[in-house]
Amino acid sequence: QVQLEESGGGLVQAGGSLRLSCAASGRTFSSYVMGWFRQAAGKEREFVAAIGLSGVPTFYGDSVKGRFTISRDNAKSTVYLQMNSLQSEDTAVFYCTAGRVLSMSTRAYNYWGQGTQVTVSP
Repeated sequence: QVQLEESGGGLVQAGGSLRLSCAASGRTFSSYVMGWFRQAAGKEREFVAAIGLSGVPTFYGDSVKGRFTISRDNAKSTVYLQMNSLQSEDTAVFYCTAGRVLSMSTRAYNYWGQGTQVTVSP
């Protein structure tokens, strides 16, 4: 079992930045690939980014490439999502997830956090 807890969400103006963190419980964090997804109101959950066991490789959704950066610190059992140049279209609940296979599909991931709200004002 892995428990995930996101933090760092909030309200930011367009063009601003936020850094999300996801702390994982347990001693097996380094054996899981990690990902971030987001879900805007009335829309399906969307892939944002994923990262391999040791920090590579990384994958990004097309809408966030060049603006968001995923990273992980296995010693702290934490994965991060640095979000720059935020736009109103980025407004969503962001979810941290853990799995065994690096994928852009929600079905590949076994554990999910409760989510953190990110709101970008125009």
